[in-house]
Amino acid sequence: QVQLVESGGGLVQAGDSLRLSCAASGRTFGIYGMGWFRQAPGKERESVARITWRGGFTTYADSVKGRFTISTDNAKNTVYLQMTNLKPEDTAVYYCAAKDRATVNYDYWGQGTQVTVSS
Repeated sequence: QVQLVESGGGLVQAGDSLRLSCAASGRTFGIYGMGWFRQAPGKERESVARITWRGGFTTYADSVKGRFTISTDNAKNTVYLQMTNLKPEDTAVYYCAAKDRATVNYDYWGQGTQVTVSS
């Protein structure tokens, strides 16, 4: 079993920066990759960024390319999402998720952290 805890959300102004953290615990050896997702009221959940544990290969949604950076600290079992030049449309609850190596599914999710960007 894997447990994920997000932190770092808050209220910021457009153009500001924010860094989200996701600490993984439990059977972390079974994690293949991590992802950040977000969901705004009335909208479906969308993928923001993804990364593999070993190779560090990353993918981003077009809406955040050049502004967001996903990274890992494998020794600390932690994933980060560095967010710069935030826009009001980035406002959402951000979730960390772990892709299980055996099932190849995002089986584990954090509780979410609110990011609000004011104009």
